[in-house]
Amino acid sequence: MPIDNDYFKNRQQQNKKSGSNDNGGGGNYQPPFEPPEFFKNFGKKAGFIYAIIAVVAILFITKPFLTIESGYVGIKKTLGKYAEEPLRPGFHIIIPGYEQVIVVDTKVRLMNYATVETSTGGFDQSIRSNPAINILDARGLPVSIELTVQYRLTADGAPTTIANWGPSWEEKIINPVVRDIVRNVVGNYTAEELPTKRNEIAIKIQEGIQKDIDSLADKPVLLQSVQLREIVLPQKIKDQIERVQIANQESERVRYEVLRTRQEAEKRAAKATGDAEANRIEAKGRADAVTIEAKAQAVANKIIADSLTPKLLQMQQIEIQGKFNDALRENKDAKIFLTPGGSTPNIWVDTKDKNRDTAINQ
Repeated sequence: MPIDNDYFKNRQQQNKKSGSNDNGGGGNYQPPFEPPEFFKNFGKKAGFIYAIIAVVAILFITKPFLTIESGYVGIKKTLGKYAEEPLRPGFHIIIPGYEQVIVVDTKVRLMNYATVETSTGGFDQSIRSNPAINILDARGLPVSIELTVQYRLTADGAPTTIANWGPSWEEKIINPVVRDIVRNVVGNYTAEELPTKRNEIAIKIQEGIQKDIDSLADKPVLLQSVQLREIVLPQKIKDQIERVQIANQESERVRYEVLRTRQEAEKRAAKATGDAEANRIEAKGRADAVTIEAKAQAVANKIIADSLTPKLLQMQQIEIQGKFNDALRENKDAKIFLTPGGSTPNIWVDTKDKNRDTAINQ
């Protein structure tokens, strides 16, 4: 409200009177207090300021604007009716009381199925934990399947999805489909087959869930992946599988020992065969060498024999006879032995010195 200035006017008049009674001395005169210019004009501007304050208060209370972050979309609801187009990330203005915006997450979300609930998700609303899927195998034995499903809400179809399925659309779309497909796939196998056919089962579960999700009208959800993490078997099945594995390992060990023994025997037989063949080849080589040498010697002997003509033998006999005569002239006491049947005689000369023998061989 406007400030009353009567107080300041009265003070000014009193100061004037007191100044006139002061024997003409104006040394003690005090000027009146003057308020700031803002307060002098406040009465004129007060209505405008109050209006601004009221508008700010209304905006603060009603909040006719909002900001949508990346990874989210807004669904505008006007008098209970959802808009067909989602609000993209950014700044948006709405009419309070008339329009309302529901912000939904379109990032990748996880749904875990585990026997023991873990704290992986924490307070992250994009990670949901569910109990493991209990199934009866082909023989009626209970087994549990643990897996993780990755998916996300499509941004374009978010308004239709929320309008048709509601805020808890995950529990109405993802969870029933996953459980139904897992039961249908795993129920066709026995408990003993599950560990050995794990990859085959994982592929069938992935394909089955993908097919059912894609067959939904307007494709509200985009499936990213399905990861089969664990197959929990009954304890008696585990014990039986362990016994079978031990028996198989022992059988493999015996088979390996038999194979190794057979290989050793074949190796020794091959070595013996190789040694025998080597000896045979070596003996044949020696025999061939002797044959070749004998043939060569025979050829040489034939050549020598062909070269010994009567005239050549007569000439050699004359030469030996000459040496014989020379030996007799030098040593008259020599003992001479003639080899019968030879064309060329061998002569042994015994000198007078019995410690010294000379043999002339031709």
